[in-house]
Amino acid sequence: MLFAFHHSLGRICTLLALLLTFPHVARATDVYVFGGGPAGGTFQFMAAGISLYEPVKKISDFTLQAKASAGSVENLRKVHSGTYAMAVVYSGELYMGRKGLLKDDPTRYDNVLAVSYFYGAPAQLIVRKGSGITKLSQLAGLNVGVGNEGSGAYANCERLFSQLDLWDAIHRHPMGYNDAAFSFINNQLDAFWLFVGFPSGAAVMAAENNDIDLLDLYQTAEANGFFKKYPFFSKVVIPAGTYKGVDRDVESYQDSALWVANKDVPAELVYTLLSLIYTDEGLAYMRSLKKTAEAMSVKDGIKGIVTPLHPGAIRFWKEKGIL
Repeated sequence: MLFAFHHSLGRICTLLALLLTFPHVARATDVYVFGGGPAGGTFQFMAAGISLYEPVKKISDFTLQAKASAGSVENLRKVHSGTYAMAVVYSGELYMGRKGLLKDDPTRYDNVLAVSYFYGAPAQLIVRKGSGITKLSQLAGLNVGVGNEGSGAYANCERLFSQLDLWDAIHRHPMGYNDAAFSFINNQLDAFWLFVGFPSGAAVMAAENNDIDLLDLYQTAEANGFFKKYPFFSKVVIPAGTYKGVDRDVESYQDSALWVANKDVPAELVYTLLSLIYTDEGLAYMRSLKKTAEAMSVKDGIKGIVTPLHPGAIRFWKEKGIL
């Protein structure tokens, strides 16, 4: 276990006193790991941003440490086991994981509780402009980057492509976003899949080196019963001009990226972190790191959450009038 749990009344009182004073002399005793994601993905920005926020770093009773990971599915499993205290996980993965519905995995990940909403993560499929690829079915037989194995991107790519009987028809290349962009630029991929807030750094990089286009995904998914099977997705429009050369609105769908925590993480700790991040100063800091964080706000603090909240989060959002 990489994080420790302390439940005595004296310990809690000491923690609260320290949080109020933010002493500069650090004597960190507990390490709480915050699982992020692969390089180039927004998950890692969120985890690292919270752990490096100066008011969080000044808390002397514990250390919050961001850790890179494959992404949503790996984070879900490691928070459940206690390897990670907290992480970023897609709402859909959390919903299905708690019900034991993940592919080839009947485990019920009910040790994982939601803390807050971060942002909407849209599906984005990058192709070359002029390639003639205008619909998903045309990817059969082609080389497609499908995200890291263990990531929410990979799991969601598999869900959509399996629904369309395409998963076994493409040449799948599991890899992170930046690696996929480099492979696309070097003509090793015909397309690559993203499941991340826009604009994605990997897609921006691809657009700077190639003429790119995005496929419209929403209508195809809806026509094939995808949203009846996975009701936690919602429609989203990626505006024209988001990426260089893509001068039209693109219809897609999205899941919600959530902050989650193990059920045994002290409620006081979760409450305190929320109290630091969901302030005008904390939110401005997060937005300065990544434009995607503009979706974070108190009023949308529990948007997209369809699973139980952590006790520390319940206290915080009740005080804010959101629950």
